[in-house]
Amino acid sequence: MRRVRYESAGGPLFVEDVPVPAPGAGEVLVRCDAVGVTLPMVRKVTEAAEPVPLGGEVAGEVVAAGQDVTRFRVGDRVTGLCFGHGYAEFALLHEAMTSPVPDDADAVTAVALVRSGLVALGALDAARLAPGESVLVTAAASGIGHLAVQLARARGAGRVLGAVSNPTGTADPAGPTKADFVRSLGADGCVRYDDGTWGDPVDCVLDAVGGDLLTPAVAALAPHGRLVAYSSGGGTVRAYDLLVGAKSVIGFQMALIARGRPDVYERWRRELWRLFAEGAVKPVVHGEFALEDAAAAHAVITSRANLGKVVLRP
Repeated sequence: MRRVRYESAGGPLFVEDVPVPAPGAGEVLVRCDAVGVTLPMVRKVTEAAEPVPLGGEVAGEVVAAGQDVTRFRVGDRVTGLCFGHGYAEFALLHEAMTSPVPDDADAVTAVALVRSGLVALGALDAARLAPGESVLVTAAASGIGHLAVQLARARGAGRVLGAVSNPTGTADPAGPTKADFVRSLGADGCVRYDDGTWGDPVDCVLDAVGGDLLTPAVAALAPHGRLVAYSSGGGTVRAYDLLVGAKSVIGFQMALIARGRPDVYERWRRELWRLFAEGAVKPVVHGEFALEDAAAAHAVITSRANLGKVVLRP
């Protein structure tokens, strides 16, 4: 099979031919029809001290199942998170991190919707969003962010704002700007990270960026506001900035939920597909790339040019 690999930090991505892996206990082998490209994976390529497997979200058909697998069988269409080599024609998924794909959805839709949508739903739950409250979503044009904007509206938010690096930026000069894109998703407005103020305070901030952006994100909160951090970008929050407004910061990680609270994971998954079927949420795919063009796909993420999800098609 073909898979993408690299040999040194920041080094070039290349395609190699390797044997198809065999599933171990609790694993399924999936023939990949679509693979999601994520910012955390792109960051690992450039920042990790040693090369790591290029993993992430995959969708396709189960072609083999390991011992102790009970929920899936050969021929099932699934999507899930691959912790090994996912930029490949075949990938191994742990059963706990795998979920079925409805008959009326294709692989690209599944890989664009499920993992990113589950993170967005989970972040909204962690924020304890109440109907009528206001929400600001950072990285609002990203794979997760563009779904979080829609889901916040579907969950009854009274005001939804997006924050992006460059509202006038676009990968296509003839296409919509990021601000246009975010508003088309149902946002009431779009702000730039380095604006002096992000407008009227909000009840919740869903942050996928981290780093230096945490300070203005906390400042954007109204008294008793909640910041949900689900970024791989790190960062520090000053305790005083929380104390003066009785604000809180909540960390969120999907893997802990999938492994430790499968009932919650399944509830979110069902809600996500229901909202998709009702037309309340629609994943947007920025572009589809061949395995040989994985470096170009990463470049789209690195340049923050994407409007929606970036997908590889093995």
